[in-house]
Amino acid sequence: GRSIPGQFIIIDEAQNLSRHEVKTIVSRVGEGSKIILMGDPEQIDHPYLDSASNGLTYIVERFKQEGISGHIMLEKGERSKLAQLAADLL
Repeated sequence: GRSIPGQFIIIDEAQNLSRHEVKTIVSRVGEGSKIILMGDPEQIDHPYLDSASNGLTYIVERFKQEGISGHIMLEKGERSKLAQLAADLL
């Protein structure tokens, strides 16, 4: 496949990607490119994925010992009270 050199790539909602989809995307990142994958493994909208089997969790686990990558876990969400209640209760 084609590599994408010299770009800044942002993938949002990566928790809804499969392991294969994440591998396909990340393996296309070319020289000089940076990639950010964002998502929340507790907010999966895919019927065949869960918090342990999604592409975001997969890549974090596989790359955690690699010096070329980093992982940031945000502890506090910036959501309205209603949005937070919906996420917690529904």
